Amino acid sequence: MASNVKELLESGKTALGIEFGSTRIKAILVDENNQPIASGGHDWENRYDGGIWTYTLEDIWEGVQDCYRKMAQDVKTKYGVTLTTIGAIGFSAMMHGYMVFDKEDKLLVPFRTWRNNNAAPAADELTALFNYHIAARWSVAHLYQAVLNGEPHVKDIVFQTTLEGYVHWMLTGEKVIGIGEASGMFPIDIATKQYHPRMLKQFDELLAQKGVSFKVEDILPKILLAGEDAGHLTEAGAKLLDPSGNLKPGIPFCPPEGDAGTGMVATNAVKQRTGNVSAGTSVFAMIVLEKELSKAYPEIDLVTTPVGDLVGMVHCNNCTSDINGWVGLFGEFAKLAGVEISKPALYDMLYFESEKGDKDCGGLLSYNYVSNEHITKVDAGRPMFVRTPESKFTLANFMRAHLFASLGVLKVGCDIMLKEEGVKLDKITGHGGLFKTERVGQSYLAAAINAPVTVMKTAGEGGAWGMAILANYLVTKEEGETLEAYLDNKVFKDQEGVTLAPNPEDVAGFDAFGKRYVDGLPIVREAVISMK
Repeated sequence: MASNVKELLESGKTALGIEFGSTRIKAILVDENNQPIASGGHDWENRYDGGIWTYTLEDIWEGVQDCYRKMAQDVKTKYGVTLTTIGAIGFSAMMHGYMVFDKEDKLLVPFRTWRNNNAAPAADELTALFNYHIAARWSVAHLYQAVLNGEPHVKDIVFQTTLEGYVHWMLTGEKVIGIGEASGMFPIDIATKQYHPRMLKQFDELLAQKGVSFKVEDILPKILLAGEDAGHLTEAGAKLLDPSGNLKPGIPFCPPEGDAGTGMVATNAVKQRTGNVSAGTSVFAMIVLEKELSKAYPEIDLVTTPVGDLVGMVHCNNCTSDINGWVGLFGEFAKLAGVEISKPALYDMLYFESEKGDKDCGGLLSYNYVSNEHITKVDAGRPMFVRTPESKFTLANFMRAHLFASLGVLKVGCDIMLKEEGVKLDKITGHGGLFKTERVGQSYLAAAINAPVTVMKTAGEGGAWGMAILANYLVTKEEGETLEAYLDNKVFKDQEGVTLAPNPEDVAGFDAFGKRYVDGLPIVREAVISMK
């Protein structure tokens, strides 16, 4: 095996995916069959600076260089090869945000990440103008908010992109973006797979009224679909990615994509009537639609797959952070009692205990809002646990309520698509930390959306692996081979997975909890006001 891999590495029959997550940058190198052969990682944290969540350019480049170096060292350690070439490379990152540059390619204001909710007024105004839901984290919302704020940098903007678009540009010289990420910069016309012409015209007229001289289409990156050529690693780019000088220029790049797109690829959920749920620090569901929804919903973002099919997305800021806090508290108690329990064992113990609870959590109620939630109109983080004297306050019900709450906002949004719009789902795949404990999170998601949920063994590889697949697709696809066919036949054909159908009693229990959850929302909204 090692000798075969050595030959692949030396001949460049590999693909590299690097993804910038919120807390970790991850690199995965795969062989020609999309099997991971080496990896590297770099932990990083966003900064809250001047009222903005951001990462500096130094953070970005130090992080990606360290991540690449560790991956290359992994190659050297495992196979005795100094990495000098790669078959194809692709970059991915957390969604959208705001990066704008002047005519000298200088960043005009610090990178504004998806976590910033300060563009909500602009998003609301644009939603009304377009009759199309614009999320506050979208690039166009950040741009228009800067216009509304009268920020002086706006007049100097000549290019706007996202984090992975920026890294791709610096390494290749190409101002391009994958269509999935582009759909979170500005609305897409599904028929043409380009920025929506009517909305471009409306926005340009709005900008002109505000005294802005440029047209938005002139500052946005060019849209590319999965499998299209997105440029090659330049000599300067090679030195920037790998300061050791070992990596040679000329390597082809696939279109840079957002973490939503790579999540779809990593879970084989790019076909219509399929979907995936990514559940970790935040949670989002993506369902590939057969047709447009009947109207715009503030709870649902319309984005696309990496090949441009329409996707209904429910994005929630909070998922497991509150549970992590409680598990940490139980770990402290165990240590105080003289018992050492590893974190994975502690999670398993508490998650499995939740299965013994009442189907509706015994009347308990939890809100996992470490940060704000736009879908439920909660403006700031106020994690809460609430019960009545009559509630059945047991450890099993307590853990079950917190696990249900981690999917509470997601259910609100998904119910609109599945119940009100009648969207059809043949399969949905779960990935992320919530599903690490066998069966538990998976069965609760099945109950929340009343649909079968599959968890695959590769789901733990995440978006960096999905990005590596997109890079491999660029250079190994056959003539006319669609991304859907490539995933079915070349990537997931022999993948092992476990599918759990919803238990009707669990569905009824989650529905009862869901009603209590929605009815109790005024409690947490009041906490935002009263608890400063």
